[in-house]
Formats: sequence, C-alpha cells, structure tokens
Amino acid sequence: MKRTGLFAALVLVAAAFSLPAQAAKTDFTMGLVLEPPHLDPTAGAAAAIDEVVYANVFEGLTRIDRNGEVKPALAKSWTISDDGLTYTFTLNDGVKFHDGTDMTAEDVKFTLDRAMAEDSTNAQKALFEPIETVEAADPKTVVITLKRPTGHFLFNLGWGDAVIVASETAETNKEKPVGTGPFRFVEWVPGDHITIEKNPDYWGNPVALDKATFKIIPDPAAATAALLAEDVDAFANFPAPEALPQFEADPRFTVVSGSTEGETILSTNNGKPPFDNLKVRQAIAHAIDRQAIIDGAMFGLGTPIGSHFAPHHPAYVDLTGTYPYDPEKAKALLAEAGFPDGFEATLKLPPPSYARRGGEIIADQLGKVGIKLEIIPVEWAQWLEQAFKGKDYDLTIVSHTEPMDIGIYARPDYYFDYHNPKFNEIMDKLAAETDTQKRYDLMREAQKILADDAVNGFLFELAKPGVWNAKLEGLWENSPVQANDLTEVRWTE
Repeated sequence: MKRTGLFAALVLVAAAFSLPAQAAKTDFTMGLVLEPPHLDPTAGAAAAIDEVVYANVFEGLTRIDRNGEVKPALAKSWTISDDGLTYTFTLNDGVKFHDGTDMTAEDVKFTLDRAMAEDSTNAQKALFEPIETVEAADPKTVVITLKRPTGHFLFNLGWGDAVIVASETAETNKEKPVGTGPFRFVEWVPGDHITIEKNPDYWGNPVALDKATFKIIPDPAAATAALLAEDVDAFANFPAPEALPQFEADPRFTVVSGSTEGETILSTNNGKPPFDNLKVRQAIAHAIDRQAIIDGAMFGLGTPIGSHFAPHHPAYVDLTGTYPYDPEKAKALLAEAGFPDGFEATLKLPPPSYARRGGEIIADQLGKVGIKLEIIPVEWAQWLEQAFKGKDYDLTIVSHTEPMDIGIYARPDYYFDYHNPKFNEIMDKLAAETDTQKRYDLMREAQKILADDAVNGFLFELAKPGVWNAKLEGLWENSPVQANDLTEVRWTE
C-alpha cells in the first residue's frame, strides 16, 4: 500500500473509534384516548387530568408508587401521635414551584384549607373531611390535626386531588399548571397534544426525558395506526384490544396486560323512577351477561365483578353470583315492579371504547327483557356536566378508576343518588379503623350491601392493555392510581 493510502486508512479508522456512541432518545410521545377538560387535578374528576400531570407536573406530601404503596414526596418524613390524631410532616429542602417561588408549609396549608373550604371545587372533597386544622409551624414543618383517627389518611394525601399548589397560581392551573414536579408545562393545543419538558431546577432526582408529549387520539383505529407508524411511542391504556395480537407478533413493541382500579359499571340513577325501585335494579342485574360484554367489547380483557371493588385487593369478595344472568328472572321482577311490558330509558355513553362498545351490547341484553334503551353518545365534557354533575341521565357506562373508592356510595349528593344509612355507618367505622383485618371485614360487608341493593350494574374490572416501543423502560404496567408517571421512563438505546 502506498504511504498516502495507508495514512488515509489510519485516519478513517481513528475517526471511527472517536465517534461517540449514538445517544439514547430523550423525547417521548404517549397516546391518550381522552383529552382532559383542564389540567388542575385539585378541581376536576376526570382521570385524564391525572394521567397527564400526576407525579409529572404536580406532587403531594405523599405519593402512590407503581405498587400502590405510600411513599414520601414533598414530605420527606412524618410522625404520628399516639392517639392517631396529629401528623407532623417535615418538608424536603429546596423545593420550588415552576415559576421559581419557594414551596413552603404555607403552601401546604393553603392547598388543604382550599380543598376543605365550603366553596371548594375539589372533586374528592370527602378526602379532606377528617382534617380539623392545618398549621404551618415553620417553613419546613406542617402539623395536621384530625377530627378522628383515619387509617387511610396518608394514602388519601397521595391522590392527585391532594397535590400542593401555590396561592399565586392556583386560579390559573387549569390552563397553565404550575407545580413542583420534575416536568414543567410547555403548551396545550386543544384537540391535539399537551407538551411538558424537563424541569432543570427540580429538587429531587432528575428525569431521563427532556420532553414528553401527550397526543390525543380517541379513535381505536387511529391509535393502532399511530403506533404502527411510530408516530407515538406508547399507549399505556391502549383502546383497541382487538389489535393486541398484531403488536404481540411485532418485535418493535412490548405488550403488557396490567390491572387497574377501574370498576366499570352501568351507572344507575337510583333517585329517578323507575330506577328507585329495587326490583327494577335487580331485573337489570339479572339481564346483564358480564362475560358477553367482556368478550364483545373488550375482546376478553377484564375480570367480572359483582360489587364496586377491585378483584386484586385482599378484601375482595366475589359477588358475581348475587344476581346471575337470568333473563326470565329479570322479566318476572319487572312484572312484580309493575312493568310487565318493560319500559323505555336512555343510555348516555362517553367516548371510551369500553362504554361505546359495551353500551351496544347492554342495550341488546336489556332489550330482550323489555327495557328499550335509547343510546345517546356524549363527549367527555358533556358527560361530566350532564351525568356526573347534573344527574341528568337514566343509565350510563363509566369506569371509576380512583383507588379504593367504595366510599363514594356514602356521599349524600353523588351522581348515583344512592342512600343507605347502614352502608354509611360501615364507611364511618372503616374511616376510623386502623387494624388491617378489621378494615378488610368492613370492606367485605360494604361490598355485600352494594351488591344486594343492585345499586349499579357491576360489569368488570378494567384491564390495562399497554403497548409501547420495545426500547422503552420505566412505564407502569398496572394502574394503582390514575396516572402516567414518567419519572422513571427512559430509552434503552
């Protein structure tokens, strides 16, 4: 080889060895089925809010991790008095809101006082009812005194509804959320996407992602196409279970089937005739074939339930046999209730595929026993306004994804309009009980009451089919809370 040729070859070899390894990606796009109505988790019930901002933009004193366990968050430690009434929290050092202001005990006091206030718009105001007083003892110390011992108080503080906000920005968090989390809000293009970016001044462990985008894709077919084209990197809650085999056969993707806290129910307006009649509700329960709904709407994904409780919880009782599928029994009960020829009603269906697909099947099932349903598709904002807030509905289908939320049936003005003093008494005992086994016994008793009263059509526990790029790690397989926690998400290459 000529000397010039040898020199050129050596230069090329040296250059090859000096090239840096290809850096892992630092941006990420997740598909979302439902667009949140706004971005303030302390002022709205929609799960889609927490799915964007929980643990990413906003943080609470505690947090719920991927295993459903309570962990420190803005509070690095706490002590509990012997009588169970006084919680003293010590806050982490150096915590700032995204606008640069310090987060102190005064912000904690403001947040909790605001959530408890008479004019509070917090969707889970009942979480804060046990609180007697909140005191900012010094900038880093918060003392919370309870009215009575509350066994699940630390868990309650980990809900998205209990994240800490600043008085200066609380009123504008719906459009421009300002939290303390590892990501800060960048933009929201309604109907299209929400973008957050890495917070360079985060007080805790920095995240691996520089930017994350939540892409709004409500249509199952469009969600499938977006993943296959790699326009989105992940769907933590994939809306097209019929397409899962296609992704399982594609090495580009990871497919997981996790669990959720989502009790999917045929919500029933118990305060409105004829649904205020127990025999009518029992007839509806007997007319429902849960497995046919799971197979037809969810392609087999989902666990049948007979009450409002998650099957993976140790206190779960299988009550699906309380009112087994029996159309003839349903017709007889309707006749006893004064409706031998059935009746007409409406079924309002929000956008999720479990509701739209499941609604068609339920309408057919109830039609066979004489209950003729008019299906009314509604958008999520309409559902929240009409059904959830206004009780303007007969029947609807929704998945309640809040953790351990059986207590909603004791709320005096909840949209089911259900009232049972015995159930409420059990909830009061549960709130004060700290012994685990005694709590489980109360939970079992509560499940039985709801099943016997046929409060709602209890359908199935929502599964969590997730599909994402095989090079991603750190996404949650299960949903112990309604969240897409991105704090541990990273690309492996």
